[in-house]
Amino acid sequence: MIDPSAFVQAMNLTRERVNSARPDAPVVPERTRLRRRGDPFRRVTAVLLRRLADRVEPRRPECRTAAA
Repeated sequence: MIDPSAFVQAMNLTRERVNSARPDAPVVPERTRLRRRGDPFRRVTAVLLRRLADRVEPRRPECRTAAA
């Protein structure tokens, strides 16, 4: 079943994009994203997930040939 709110949002966003190409379209400045390091909870979560991934699937040791 299609989510009605997703359909409405998709239609509104499509209408904005299509109408923005018109010559008489209003000029709306694009928002600039602030470059932050993120909140501490997200950083800690990312570090923990990275450590968990390294434990579940550790990196392979380097492959050395007999000639080296």
